[in-house]
Amino acid sequence: MRPYIIFRYVGIVLLFNAAFLLVSAAISFHCHQPDFLPLLYSAVITILFGIFPLIYVPPSSYIYNIEGLVIVVSSWLLSCLVGVLPYILYGGEFTLANAWFESVSGFTTTGSSILNNIEALPFGLLFWRASTHWIGGIGIIVFVLAVLPAIGQASMLLSRSEISPLAMKNFQYRTQKTLKILLIVYLSLTFLETILLVACGMGLFDAVTHSFATIATGGFSTRNTSIAYFDNPAIELVIIVFMILSGIHFGLLYSAASGKIRYLWKSSIVRFYIGAMVVGTALVAICIHGNIYEKWSYAIRYAAFQIVSLGTSTGFSTTDTARWPAFAVLIMIYFTLQCACSGSTSGGIKVERILIFWKSIQTRIKKLKHPKAVVTLKMDNAFFPEDVVTTSLLFIILYLGVVFLSTLLLTGMGVDILSAFSGSAACMGNVGPGFGTLSSLANYGQLPVAGKVVLTVVMLLGRLEIFGLILFLSVRSWK
Repeated sequence: MRPYIIFRYVGIVLLFNAAFLLVSAAISFHCHQPDFLPLLYSAVITILFGIFPLIYVPPSSYIYNIEGLVIVVSSWLLSCLVGVLPYILYGGEFTLANAWFESVSGFTTTGSSILNNIEALPFGLLFWRASTHWIGGIGIIVFVLAVLPAIGQASMLLSRSEISPLAMKNFQYRTQKTLKILLIVYLSLTFLETILLVACGMGLFDAVTHSFATIATGGFSTRNTSIAYFDNPAIELVIIVFMILSGIHFGLLYSAASGKIRYLWKSSIVRFYIGAMVVGTALVAICIHGNIYEKWSYAIRYAAFQIVSLGTSTGFSTTDTARWPAFAVLIMIYFTLQCACSGSTSGGIKVERILIFWKSIQTRIKKLKHPKAVVTLKMDNAFFPEDVVTTSLLFIILYLGVVFLSTLLLTGMGVDILSAFSGSAACMGNVGPGFGTLSSLANYGQLPVAGKVVLTVVMLLGRLEIFGLILFLSVRSWK
């Protein structure tokens, strides 16, 4: 392993973060607000750390597997550290633990917050906070590789480390083409949602920051009460549509935009993804109608938004779910665990793995009925090798194991069981809000410091899909 090569690529990522810090500082300067110097100092520090490897380390078009993994994981960790700087320098509610939590939550697109008064933050910090979502949404490495084709053959290995193998299945292009498709879809969705939100009455700054959070399926809002602040059905509808789109494989969205919309409707994964949210919305609406909302229109409106928000791991809110019955809460916890599709910006177990799980049960039953038969798992006319099925099932087991362990640790710190479990599931799925004391209009600020640290580790495990962080921590044992 060549450390100098790792420093060079991580330096490029740091410079990319510095660019957004400078934009945030420019916004602060324009608005004459007190966060200008914290943002400017943070940008300068980040530029210095990022530019030295570029000056002293020559470029290399080839990197080894171990180097690719270390570059990707180090980029995430150092980006989170850089994200802490403006928060710490600004002060206010940002203690070291709170700043780390907010930064990790942003870059992993979790959207869990420790802030009691978001609206007290200056515009520059609010923009930086939203930018961490947008940078982390599609993956820091993907951004860098898409805009710096000069990196050459190294992009192939780095993209494989960054993008889930399940997500790569629907791409039939070379690596550079795939990365450009991801970036085109990401930018297009962000631009379109911003225009539509402005047209629906949202201010430009709010429209940009909420588009960043929606397309990244993050959930950071500029308002204390999230989307409930606007109380605008048109805004909610736009956000619902773009949350759903952001939860679909970007390769399928690109094909649909290119005139091949049939690929979108033919996908059993997309049908299951949409169908599950329709059923979930119907069940929750029936549950809360009469108990919470007298009118069906309100029950459907709020149920649809919350189910889509959780089912895409976005985490926006239009109402306080702490008042909702246990039946509705359990359904929403399911969507907190499942989330959306691979190849999207969503977190969670992913729809593909849920379908693989159910289909593996079906194939096992067929095998038990006909021991001599050759039974393979097939989905959308594609056969899944045994190792893919095994890895997916193992991922689900590890995923739930991490949620259980995190819940155990939090309850040991005095957190009630519902808050501990739902908060752990929300952070593992990069969803944001949980239930109990961590419900949709609450925050994570009241958790003990140790609990916040535990949940930041859980967020990173969820964003790197467990295996990436585990391999990184055991890198010395590689041969």
